[in-house]
Amino acid sequence: MAKDPVNTLSKVAKIGFNSIEGATYTGTEKFYGMTPAIFKKTLNDNGLNMFSAHYMLGESTLQIKGTIFNDWQKAVDDAAAVGLKYMVCAFLFDTERGNLDHYKQTADKLNKAGELCKKAGIQLCYHNHAFEFDAQDNQYPYDLLLNNTDADLVKMEMDLYWIYKAKQDPVVWFNKYPGRFPLWHIKDMDKTPKAFYTEVGNGVIPFKEVFKHAKTAGLKYFYNEQDETPGDPLVSIAQSYIYIKENLVL
Repeated sequence: MAKDPVNTLSKVAKIGFNSIEGATYTGTEKFYGMTPAIFKKTLNDNGLNMFSAHYMLGESTLQIKGTIFNDWQKAVDDAAAVGLKYMVCAFLFDTERGNLDHYKQTADKLNKAGELCKKAGIQLCYHNHAFEFDAQDNQYPYDLLLNNTDADLVKMEMDLYWIYKAKQDPVVWFNKYPGRFPLWHIKDMDKTPKAFYTEVGNGVIPFKEVFKHAKTAGLKYFYNEQDETPGDPLVSIAQSYIYIKENLVL
């Protein structure tokens, strides 16, 4: 995508995917180097939708634009122009985590960002990793974020790999906060001691069982994600696509 986004999108579409999730807006305030209008046309030309994209919080990088802390209104306007339904806070840097009081401040910021999103017809979400399950005072920061954000303004994009990496059961969270998880990331965890990323269906995560609870979770869209691949990423996502199509899409 960094070197040749147009041809890469074409290849992704030819594999069979009909929707993608974006990134790179933070800092550039463009979508893979393209303005919203040009990027939307590129998607349309390939029969692709982009209903969600990732953004940074920006608390520790205040000079960088296109974050929740800096120039968020423009980010929302550009997202609407592309046709996004969801804007996702992708990650908290070490300096953006801190104690539970700091997480509460982050929750307040997410609520305010979610209000701007809602005015544009967009839903704000928060994407987890494993650090949100490092307990403080017998409480998970993930719980705190869910409890201190407005359920209408802030929902979750659950990354199933990181949930299992943190030794959590996603179904427990779906039942505790029903309807709060409209987006999922699905990438598998390999069977080695490293418990590294692998193609969907090639590892230990029980996707079929988790998908039985999609309605409770409030699932709307899920995305095949694999942060690193053993070779050509297009080969890996094609392998995942086949498994997903044959086993998870009814």
